[in-house]
Amino acid sequence: MIRRIDDAFVPDGDDARRWAEEELSNPRYADAKPTWFDLLARDVGRFLADLFSSENGAGVGPSALIIVIVIIAAALVAALLIWGRPRRSRAVRRGRLDLLGASDDRTAAQLRSDAERSAREGDWDAATVLRYRALARGLLERDLIDPAPGATAQAIAREASAVFADESDALRRAAVAFDDVRYLGHRATAASYGELAATDERLRARRTEAVAA
Repeated sequence: MIRRIDDAFVPDGDDARRWAEEELSNPRYADAKPTWFDLLARDVGRFLADLFSSENGAGVGPSALIIVIVIIAAALVAALLIWGRPRRSRAVRRGRLDLLGASDDRTAAQLRSDAERSAREGDWDAATVLRYRALARGLLERDLIDPAPGATAQAIAREASAVFADESDALRRAAVAFDDVRYLGHRATAASYGELAATDERLRARRTEAVAA
């Protein structure tokens, strides 16, 4: 029931409670709720304030205060490292679909097989694109590179060169061959594809233990 007093509407207890519930159900109040990190920071701040207060400061030595502060700082850093930084697992890296501007879930072996089929048909352009993707996919599957999403052929070649320093020139030429066909419209040849395939086979044959060493 709503009473009118001097042109002002005053709700009774039930109406006031209902209006308050409707107002608090507004999404803006939920969005403004503090996160777990905000609550943790607040509690730590209160703890430190109480620790350094006049009542507690006299009974705690400076060495003990320093130790407590170091422990709290270490705990905060550990929390940020564990929950604050997203980490990609090997399975995520290996299963990445986006590779060199195309969404493709084929394995390195499947890409090599398709590249060889195109080569037998004389389609050197398709064979070149597929073979370089097979090279990149193979390095991903072996956890030898971890390129950023959307990495270019040149970026992948540079990252792979950090692992196979003696193949840096061959990797650069392989990336150029891919870019020439994929983006510049140049025609690949049997010779250019053969060089790319040979580079892929050499990297494929390198043992992981030898690479790590």
